[in-house]
Amino acid sequence: MTKTKFYHPKFIPTWALIGLMKLTAKLPLKIQLMMGKIIGRGLYPLLSRLRKIAFVNISKCFPNKNKVQVTRLVKQHFEALGIGLFEISNCFYLSDKKLKQRYNIEGSEILQNALDKQQNIILLVGHFTTMMLTGRMLLQNFDFADVYRPQNNALFDNKMQKIFTQHGSLMIKAKDTRALIRTLKSGLPIWYTHDQDLGTKISTFSPFFDIQTATIKATEKLARIDNTVVIPLSFTRQHTTYTLEFSPALVNYPNDKPQKNTRLTNQILQQQILKAPEQYLWIHKRFKTRPNNEPSFY
Repeated sequence: MTKTKFYHPKFIPTWALIGLMKLTAKLPLKIQLMMGKIIGRGLYPLLSRLRKIAFVNISKCFPNKNKVQVTRLVKQHFEALGIGLFEISNCFYLSDKKLKQRYNIEGSEILQNALDKQQNIILLVGHFTTMMLTGRMLLQNFDFADVYRPQNNALFDNKMQKIFTQHGSLMIKAKDTRALIRTLKSGLPIWYTHDQDLGTKISTFSPFFDIQTATIKATEKLARIDNTVVIPLSFTRQHTTYTLEFSPALVNYPNDKPQKNTRLTNQILQQQILKAPEQYLWIHKRFKTRPNNEPSFY
């Protein structure tokens, strides 16, 4: 789509949103956090479908929590979603200088050692509300390729691609397998999310919070490429500071048992979630596909 087409009247709301994002990125972080929580609390009663999905997911993953505790975590998640709106604004429009002051990176030597050895690198990440902002934070320190799914809004998708490209990321569509493999073999680390339910054809069922969950097998297939390592990366917000943490590269991964491989990546994701449960993206249907024609959770 050309730039000219983005001036079609149907994009007026998106342009207005972009203008608002530029303004909100200038607000002090403490004000952003306060406003984000207020917005999240306002969205909680309005977005009933997403609220129910989050309630089901959290209830299933934390069976020891009673209804009151689950509801509290769902509300905290909606506050994180509200804050996430400001985090996207900061991702797009916060200055490099201010961004640098808001985070720390732990275990960066793990990634640097793999780069020094000229290994192919998969950065194993999950879908968290802080994901876009922490992605730009990482770009201040390392170049990488972002494997992404295009946004439904063409203008917003265009802006997102430009922002990440300007800051050093190579954008690869998730369905472009050839480009993904070519980039991986080039030595440029790839930012790879592995926690979406994409159906049974490309998945196997493995435990995730003790629930049999459709888990994609593509991670282990990519990891079988010679000289490839998988390095887990987590990111959390603690008050006004963000932490990006690399974990050691997976050992003996992948092996010849697909279910063992997906079990391991699910365990890693589970550990990442427990660091800040409210910041995981609970509003997506993680358990949409059920084994043996079991009834839907939703």
